[in-house]
Amino acid sequence: MANAKGAKARQVAPVQKSKPLANDNVSDNESSIDVRMEDEPEKDEDEEELERLVFGDSEGFRQGLKGFADEQDEDDEEPGATGLEGLDNADLFFMDTADGDGSNQMVVATADSDDDDTLRSRHPAAWEDSDDERMLVSLASVPRLRKLRKTEAEDVVNGKEYGKRLRRQFELLNPKPEWALQATQQPAKKKRRLSRMDGEDEDELSDEDMDLDDDNVPSVAPLSKLLQDAESLVRKSGPGAGKKRKIRPEVIDIQRTPDIGGVQPSAITSLSFHPQLPLLLSSGPSSTLYLHQIASSPPAPTPNPLLTSMHIRGAALTTTAFHPNDSRIFLSARRRYFHVWNLQTGRVEKVARVYGHQHEQRTMERFKLSPDGSYMALIGSSKKGGGVITILSAPTLQWACQIRVESRGGIADFAWWRDSKGLCIVGKNGEVTEWSVNSQSVVARWQDEGAVGTTTLILGGHHELVKSPISNDRWVVIGSSSGIVNIYDRRVWLSVSGASATSTNAAGIPSAPTPTRTLDHLTTPISNLAFSPDGQILAISSKWKRDSIRLIHLPTCTVYKNWPTSKTPLGRITGLAFCSGENSGDEKDGVHSLLAVANEQGKIRVWEIR
Repeated sequence: MANAKGAKARQVAPVQKSKPLANDNVSDNESSIDVRMEDEPEKDEDEEELERLVFGDSEGFRQGLKGFADEQDEDDEEPGATGLEGLDNADLFFMDTADGDGSNQMVVATADSDDDDTLRSRHPAAWEDSDDERMLVSLASVPRLRKLRKTEAEDVVNGKEYGKRLRRQFELLNPKPEWALQATQQPAKKKRRLSRMDGEDEDELSDEDMDLDDDNVPSVAPLSKLLQDAESLVRKSGPGAGKKRKIRPEVIDIQRTPDIGGVQPSAITSLSFHPQLPLLLSSGPSSTLYLHQIASSPPAPTPNPLLTSMHIRGAALTTTAFHPNDSRIFLSARRRYFHVWNLQTGRVEKVARVYGHQHEQRTMERFKLSPDGSYMALIGSSKKGGGVITILSAPTLQWACQIRVESRGGIADFAWWRDSKGLCIVGKNGEVTEWSVNSQSVVARWQDEGAVGTTTLILGGHHELVKSPISNDRWVVIGSSSGIVNIYDRRVWLSVSGASATSTNAAGIPSAPTPTRTLDHLTTPISNLAFSPDGQILAISSKWKRDSIRLIHLPTCTVYKNWPTSKTPLGRITGLAFCSGENSGDEKDGVHSLLAVANEQGKIRVWEIR
């Protein structure tokens, strides 16, 4: 009690007005204490009891020790006692939350966590940040993060643990693909080697052993090896392969497949499939060429993966095409030159001029390769009253010959014959010229019926007539700026009845044939025409109006009514391409062909026709 009163007196001593001297500290303090104690009233029993409970005393401390010792003696005497006899039933049970029962408990992640299956290396990862351990994230306060909790009572975690749980949640929603599992698996020999290294000291490891982690990096086969191994790309021939399967008219069985991955930064103006391999080539004004593999069905981990791309600086690509027989890709822009990219060697060759004809070939933006890969034909500069087509040798890229066509407004479009022995050329006034490469002369000329601003031309199909001066292409399709499409059947021309119907030229071709069918379903200029490989389906489209596309069945020349629908996502179509079902890389049976549609938004959508 005296100590307590003394402490209280020393606490109020500084409020006195007079400060004692240094050598009189004891006496002055004692006098001040006496004065204060005389003024204070005496404590009653309640105040003394409260002071004892708050500050304690030596007597109570000794009694507590004595009681604890008595309880220990009783426990030793009674072997069945547990020390919990005085607790209530509610205090005997609790919920085990594994991480504690606090509502704001923080989980600290360590590097030796058993549930962390992330691949580790001997070098720290570039994305690891030491500040993550000091960052705190509340999982309970954000509704979309509550699924990351292990228990309902858990709330706060640090940044490192937060990253682990986000990674684990992503793996639950997106399982590892098969190719990733195979790439990360270690060979059995290396596993035995690593297990033998577990018992060795780090100083005893050789340089070869230290490089084992580097050997486990997944490797990707070069594109040249991919092209050489054609069996990995071409569909295996099964029962019924090679048989011509007929498509029914009026109603088409068409199903949408996964789109080509990624969105290109500009409109896609050139779209083509490889003749034998399931490869898709696309390009546009963005000066970048993209090469995709067509693999839309399992076990492909990624539908239609991107194989490679190439950017040509300062050249807005207008035409790109596969060489049908080798691994070269031809690409051109509105320039005086074009490029040839060899996928086997990776070399890009620039062809800057055609010697002796550079004044007639001011731009090389529009070209077409012959089906056998022997020639490359380019539309030259338009002359007054006509145009020029320059033919180069595709193997050597040297000038071979030249075609001059007299047509008002110049050349609108042209197409190679199926046997690569000639071309079918149409002028903007609708006059069609059949030109032979062997004789280097005009075989026939004829006029498209009702031609108003001709825009496109295409050849397709096949007929079995042997004696034909203009190859064995059956169908000639011509589109105009008014949206009219004329379909001509060449087999009718070569028959006796067809030849006698109208006046003919020296080759027996009518000078003014009548179209087998005239289509007026589109009202804007025709910009794209495409035939299926067997010539049974014709696709026509216009880029000047949204969703302007029609599919036509041949030989009935009827338009399919059930596609496209009002909900078909097409946009403004800038490119069309067909691929045979045997070369599409799709293992499903019953696929006749694939149709790829590109639009001005840079998207490529694919449908399979069954």
